[in-house]
Amino acid sequence: MDPKLINDCVHCGFCLPTCPTYALWGEEMDSPRGRIHLMKQHVEGTPITPEMAGHFDACLGCMACVTACPSGVQYNLLIEQTRAAVEREHEREPRERAVREVVFSLFPYPRRLRLLRPAMWLAGRMAPFLGRVHPSLGAMAALAPRVEQRQRLPRLVRARGERRAVVGMLTGCVQGEFFPQVNAATARVLAMEGCDVVIPPGQGCCGALSVHSGRQDQARRLASRTIRVFERAGVDTVVVNAAGCGSSMKEYGELLGSRPSFRVMDLSEYLAELGPVAKRHPLPLTVAYHDACHLAHAQGIRAQPRELLNGIPELELREIPESAICCGSAGTYNLLQPQAAGDLGDRKAEAVATTGAELLVSANPGCTMQIASAMRRAGAEIRVAHTAEVLDASLRGVTL
Repeated sequence: MDPKLINDCVHCGFCLPTCPTYALWGEEMDSPRGRIHLMKQHVEGTPITPEMAGHFDACLGCMACVTACPSGVQYNLLIEQTRAAVEREHEREPRERAVREVVFSLFPYPRRLRLLRPAMWLAGRMAPFLGRVHPSLGAMAALAPRVEQRQRLPRLVRARGERRAVVGMLTGCVQGEFFPQVNAATARVLAMEGCDVVIPPGQGCCGALSVHSGRQDQARRLASRTIRVFERAGVDTVVVNAAGCGSSMKEYGELLGSRPSFRVMDLSEYLAELGPVAKRHPLPLTVAYHDACHLAHAQGIRAQPRELLNGIPELELREIPESAICCGSAGTYNLLQPQAAGDLGDRKAEAVATTGAELLVSANPGCTMQIASAMRRAGAEIRVAHTAEVLDASLRGVTL
């Protein structure tokens, strides 16, 4: 933990109302400034106790505090450094270690996730039983989406009409295996906007899930492989359609000590910069747009998705109350902290329901699963889609 970063915090309290766990419990040590106080204690010689580790584990890493902080505290770097210290120095209980090993031996590896696909339709029925075995297993089953048929993407999707750019596209792990239709829609939208889309083989997890949980060695291995794959592909821009992945890839310099030769851009960020050329067909829908934390707070991308959605004729965009508060997904948080995640999911589902929208749009697979699961619990199911899917339907003139 960097003492200079810790000392940037003046404990003013502007972060408190933005912090999801402080909003839930009103506990100072479960606020950003409280956790920074604990970090300072550790730097000054206090060992990481189970109580300290619990407060650090309870943080979602949503970065809402970074947006709110008037002093520019880099809490994103602090919490990642702290989690790495917790993983090195804190001895977890055997059951907790076992669950974490299951999560991090499974989710960053697409081929292993693929083995789950045939049983996904059973997951909802199995959730109560698995929850009795361990709450994290029950949460994993309850979150399982209805997986569409796997779609194989070619290595190159040619631009429609005049070629305006050449970009690489990250397929990801959870996105690629559980939401293949989002990747297919992303490639089509980019192509219809005049991009050659390079989709190199050998991709996997970008390292986001690992780095956000303090597993730095695993994160570095996965990040290095991702860089090699795209540098071999020869692209100067990689477009990412998952908020958490894009956030981590933009911070490869901090993780690895050097930046890759390509720039990383979120899909909405890239399309807004490129500018539209393809015709938008009407989509008569009411849409609630959810700000994924690693898009809005970590990357500062809020206006671009709304600009793209507002550019679709007959689409009505509705804002979700408390949009800056995390839905509780936060990478693997909803698996490792299922009670707090469930409470935040219920709060977000209630806020979404007040919009009366027909469709919920999100730019992160974890958020999509989390909010859809919470809406099902509340008996108020809502259709969910990625920004790319909405744009794809409008550009092709099909219903969504």
